[in-house]
Amino acid sequence: MKKKIAILGSTGSIGKASLEVISKNKSEFKITLLSANSNYFLIKKQIKNFKPNFFIINNQNVYNKIKKEFHNKKTNIYNKFSNIPANVRFDITISAIVGIAGLEPTINFIKKSKKILLANKESIICGWHILKKISLKYKTKILPIDSEHFSIHQLTQGCSDSDIKKIYITASGGPFLRKPLKYFKNINPIEAAKHPRWKMGKKISIDSSNLMNKVFELIEAYNLFPFNPKKFEILIHPQSLIHAIVFFKNGQTKFLYHKTDMKIPIANGLYDNKIDVGNFIKSDKNFIKNLKHLEFEKVDKKRFPIVTLLNKKIYENSGPIILNASNEVLVHNFLNKKISFTAIYQCLRLLFRDRDFNKYAIKKRPNTNDIYKIDKWARQKTIEIIEKRL
Repeated sequence: MKKKIAILGSTGSIGKASLEVISKNKSEFKITLLSANSNYFLIKKQIKNFKPNFFIINNQNVYNKIKKEFHNKKTNIYNKFSNIPANVRFDITISAIVGIAGLEPTINFIKKSKKILLANKESIICGWHILKKISLKYKTKILPIDSEHFSIHQLTQGCSDSDIKKIYITASGGPFLRKPLKYFKNINPIEAAKHPRWKMGKKISIDSSNLMNKVFELIEAYNLFPFNPKKFEILIHPQSLIHAIVFFKNGQTKFLYHKTDMKIPIANGLYDNKIDVGNFIKSDKNFIKNLKHLEFEKVDKKRFPIVTLLNKKIYENSGPIILNASNEVLVHNFLNKKISFTAIYQCLRLLFRDRDFNKYAIKKRPNTNDIYKIDKWARQKTIEIIEKRL
């Protein structure tokens, strides 16, 4: 029997990569549900190619157009996740919606799925305590498929905190690893969105260019793995071929190598590591050559000051919710050329010094309503900080 698959965020980079993997073995999988926001032409293409039973479209205008165009087709077009029949179940859900918008759908699909392949950072950062509780109740397996967390999971299965000395999450360093600091104020959105190794969306590419994505990944790791947070560290690795390194107390060191292609962790997540990726990825003919040229270096905190935010324990309680919300606003404003590249870090520092910060950050284990309230405050306060600087 075919496994029923749901992909939340099917038009994003993770969603498209997932569909590429699944399309190579249609006899094993059935795309039951897809969801997207506003990519009209790609939504049309995915409906025609994969014929899902359900397609959820968040954008009202795009929903109206698609609904009208496909009204006689077998795919049920909905504008809300709540329209999905209550009895619909999935074998695997790939959660890849970008931003805090992915939190509630992820929570709901844990209740409907046997396994969640989780690529929505915000769900882990803002609501891991909720996801974990619900997954235990519904006996749903959650597997992270970001390459770094997937690698840590593979390297530390069966390990306890007492076994581990250090865990490094690697970072490419982005497009500005060697750029002179004196030019940072003039960095524009086009430059910042050009990642040297990965092809990603604009927002995650900006986060990668200043290492905010690694700050988030550390916070995710604190939640996902039962290890002391002090054991995690960021390590610059420009080639992006080693995704995590684990130093064990027994003297062994393990790392996980794979090409810069998200289809590898996605495929292994779908197939429980029992897959020949040669069907959809070219063989790594440069493996030996690549091993000769692997580079690693410590993070330059003058170049990437955002990593110092972790020293302020913003990862505790509801601090990550504030960080995530504020960063989304700041990146949006940078992409729209309203603030400079360096202003992202400067505005975050101002936010953390705000007199009301602790009032919201101190909240422990917030429910979903609390999360949205904290998120809303952080966004409004960030806008105020930006406006004062203009």
